[in-house]
Amino acid sequence: MWLGLIGAAPAPKLVWAFGDSLAAGYGLPPDQGFTAQLQAALRRSGVAAEVRNGGVAGDTVAQGRARLLWGLRGLARAPDLVIVELGANDMLRGLPPAQARANLDRLLAELRRRNIPVLLTGMRAAPNLGADYARDFEGMYPALARKYRVPLYPFFLDGVAGNRGLIQRDGLHPNARGVAVIVSRIMPAVRAGLR
Repeated sequence: MWLGLIGAAPAPKLVWAFGDSLAAGYGLPPDQGFTAQLQAALRRSGVAAEVRNGGVAGDTVAQGRARLLWGLRGLARAPDLVIVELGANDMLRGLPPAQARANLDRLLAELRRRNIPVLLTGMRAAPNLGADYARDFEGMYPALARKYRVPLYPFFLDGVAGNRGLIQRDGLHPNARGVAVIVSRIMPAVRAGLR
C-alpha cells in the first residue's frame, strides 16, 4: 500500500482566472485564450498547474461579485490562486468608480474570508473619461491591494493596449499574440502568487 504513495506527484496547482472577456478569451479559439496560454506557460516553466476559466464577457465588478460563490462551488476544490481581472466594463460604461470599488472590496473580502490567495489586476481608464474619473478608477486597485495585502499587477493589458498588431478588429480585445504578451508579462506575478 505504501509503495503506491512513494514518488507520487503532487496535485497540480489550481489557478482560477476570474474576470470578464479578457480572462474569458473573447473572440479567440479556446487554446489561444488567456487561461490556455497561461496554463501552457506555467507548465513550460516547470509549474504543474491547471488554469480554469472564470471569465464572463461583459461582466462588471458587480456582476462578478454576484457570481463569485457560484463559481467557487463549481471548482473541484479551493483555488491555490485567484487572478481577479474586473473593472474594464465598468469603465467602458462610465459607471461610477465608487460603485466598482465597493463591489471589488466585497469580492476581495469574501476571498480573504475563505483564505484564498489573490492576484489583483488593474485596468486603466480611457482618456475621454477625464482626469478625475481616471484618478478614482485607477486608484481603486492599489488602494484595495494595500487594504487586503494582496499583490497587484497594475495593468492587465500592459504591453498590448494601443498596439494595433496585438488587438482584434474590435479595437478592444487582444488577439492570440496579444494574449501571449500579457501572459509573458504577468507570469512572474502568477508564479510568485503560487509560491
